[in-house]
Amino acid sequence: MTGTPHGRNSTPDPRYDGGAGYVPVGAYGRPDPDSRCLGSASCIPLCPSHAKYTPLKTQARWSESVTLVDRAVVHRVLVDGNGRATGVAYLRWDSGPGPATPGTASADVVVLAAHAVENARLLLLSGLAARSDQVGRNLMDHPVLLTWGLLPEQVGPYRGPGSTSGLEGFRFGPARRVRAPFRVEIGNWGWVWARGPVDGDVAALLRSGGAAGRGLFGAALRTAVRERAGRQFTLQFEMEQEADPANRVTLDPRHRDALGLPRPVISYDLSSHVREGMAAAREVSDRIFALLGAEDHTDDPAEPVWPGRFEHRGRTYSYRGAGHGAGTHIMGDAPATSVVDSYQRCWDHPGLYAVGCGSMPSVATSNPTLTMAALALRSAGAIARELTARDRPAVITPGAAP
Repeated sequence: MTGTPHGRNSTPDPRYDGGAGYVPVGAYGRPDPDSRCLGSASCIPLCPSHAKYTPLKTQARWSESVTLVDRAVVHRVLVDGNGRATGVAYLRWDSGPGPATPGTASADVVVLAAHAVENARLLLLSGLAARSDQVGRNLMDHPVLLTWGLLPEQVGPYRGPGSTSGLEGFRFGPARRVRAPFRVEIGNWGWVWARGPVDGDVAALLRSGGAAGRGLFGAALRTAVRERAGRQFTLQFEMEQEADPANRVTLDPRHRDALGLPRPVISYDLSSHVREGMAAAREVSDRIFALLGAEDHTDDPAEPVWPGRFEHRGRTYSYRGAGHGAGTHIMGDAPATSVVDSYQRCWDHPGLYAVGCGSMPSVATSNPTLTMAALALRSAGAIARELTARDRPAVITPGAAP
């Protein structure tokens, strides 16, 4: 078992910063000693105690030089005759009737930070960075195989974050040659991701949880829900997916959004390598359940609950995406085979950066957040150096010839 690193406000440590202490930062950037993790088991989608990071905390520290244009969608990156990015064109809408209002914003540097799908969509809408033919290609995620069951004793789920530990050993070793590697995340929230909230269990017990097909009510219902929910657990097998140019984001003018812009169209499938990984993961799950003496309640619901579904060696597998989209504007060391360089600068367009997981040429088995943050910091440093060098005052030596 390996503990999963976490970053969230907890009990303040008076020894922090050489004895200066630490005061957690709450919502909207305000110092708030009560903004710590209370184990509410709702990190996704929100934290009621504001212990989790939210952009509102950073936004509260913006200087007056930053202007936020809300209710606006950028639909084109503007470039000059040399291909250098000069700004963006956007459409802005109000709550009233009528068409969206067009607008433009000029800039010395343009940074696309709308994540893998929308970054690719914007580049495609703008007709930019097309030299390598890799814009929108190599879309990756962490296809997730879920298995769930009931343990023979109470384990206390629905407390704290979604997961605090897992099994990492299946990420390594020679087996990677024949099947996709994966990590096993041990879910703390019962069957929420697999089957939905506990409401479903309550509904089932209300319908036919009692004797002779009669439902349970009152104290008997509370006891039954507590007994059942307290034994729920889920294993989440997060698969590594290789970059495949056929998995991609494209545009289809037949499908347009409310602003009249072409919607992104996703082409996505699993290779035989990933499918073999899922088959191996299911075998691992079967053995873990047997060791724990757990009741296996895993099933394969029909679409649209589980849109990812395939048959492999006579067995049906259903999977979900992890929402860790990557790879649609991959970085590399040559403009003929990649969209951006190691600083996430578009090869073809000076002053244009496409940042985020879309730059990753591989996604591995773990969540890409920390890697994405590191890449963003690297790009920010490059942007700062570029602007500093451009705006540095010229050195004038007295008496020198003009």
